[in-house]
Amino acid sequence: MHVLVHDYSGHPFQVELSAELARRGHDVTHSWCEAHVSGKGNLGGHDHLRFESIGRGEVVEKLSFARRLVQEMRYGGQLARQIRRRKPDVVLFGNVPVPMMVVVTLFLFVTRTPWVSWQQDVQGIAMRSFAGTKLSHAFLVFAHVASWAERWCNRRADAIVVIAESFMDVHREWGTADKTTVIPNWAPLDELVPTPRDNAWAHEHDLVDVPNLVYSGTLGLKHNPRLLVQLTRAVRDRGTPAHLTVITEGSAVDELADEASKLDVPITLLPFQPYERLSEVLGSADALLVVLDKSAGAFSVPSKTLSYLCAARPILGLMPDENLAAHLIDAAGGCVLAPDRTSIPAAADWVTELLDDNDMWDKLGRRARELAEREFQLTLCASKFEEILVGVSR
Repeated sequence: MHVLVHDYSGHPFQVELSAELARRGHDVTHSWCEAHVSGKGNLGGHDHLRFESIGRGEVVEKLSFARRLVQEMRYGGQLARQIRRRKPDVVLFGNVPVPMMVVVTLFLFVTRTPWVSWQQDVQGIAMRSFAGTKLSHAFLVFAHVASWAERWCNRRADAIVVIAESFMDVHREWGTADKTTVIPNWAPLDELVPTPRDNAWAHEHDLVDVPNLVYSGTLGLKHNPRLLVQLTRAVRDRGTPAHLTVITEGSAVDELADEASKLDVPITLLPFQPYERLSEVLGSADALLVVLDKSAGAFSVPSKTLSYLCAARPILGLMPDENLAAHLIDAAGGCVLAPDRTSIPAAADWVTELLDDNDMWDKLGRRARELAEREFQLTLCASKFEEILVGVSR
């Protein structure tokens, strides 16, 4: 079977799936969008797997809605041409912006190419939530159009994979539940491994001798980056000289720097690090942080949480408690609180207790890794995907 897998973001576990399918003897092309800035996986280090990106030499337009719309449709055209060139038996794609999804769906429909929608988020619901709280009325109109378009695309998919049971209510409403399978996301256990706290990366950035709170991942509309700084300030006010390290790119960097300056919080701001060093980055933490807005609800599961579990570190989540990632953090013994300033005192108390109790720190780290080893079974996940892909390609 010839499969083309397109993950717009280029995240680690999608690459691992492609590599496992290739290991099983399938002809696999793994595609992603280079223009999208985010933490990337091992995009090139797997035998028998063909890598081919789109959007080379570009940067995703974020400040101009009109230009971004045109750009995303152009990426759809680039992916369609890639599919036409490779002639796969089946296409699997996810993390794809709605305008791009529409273009590719039209191409797949016209060419009668079987495809599977790997739905990481219900984008229409997310857009409507943000439009009501952060964005303009015009964007609210676009959000409703995008919601209709997302439903239209998924109705034309031969099969759908969603990452949480909470998505099923949406697909019952869309009339697509009968072709939808729940396969939770995972993280590559063999690539993301526990490391000593005083590892080489921590030494390089002078983070060995300070209590270090770490956030690594994207920060966009679904996040309030200032909460990270406010939490660190509150921990310092309790007598612990905590340091904040944030690995990200984009406009949130300026917000973080501004808030850190106002609150006099020591902060290390770095761009996304090479994937081969991610274990060290996460291992430099005394606690790993997640933030996610209430409006993201149950339909956006931050994949950084999965990587955090692999790193064997305690996790604090300022996020909706109905989110699947919140359930994982809770199962690992971490702390989950509401994503607003009212939670900062309780969050700071938890972090302070953690940093003062080595036994608690060790126990929660081991519990996180044990949960990851229990839940992230690549063989089982890959077999489910393989069965779906083979089934629709016939």
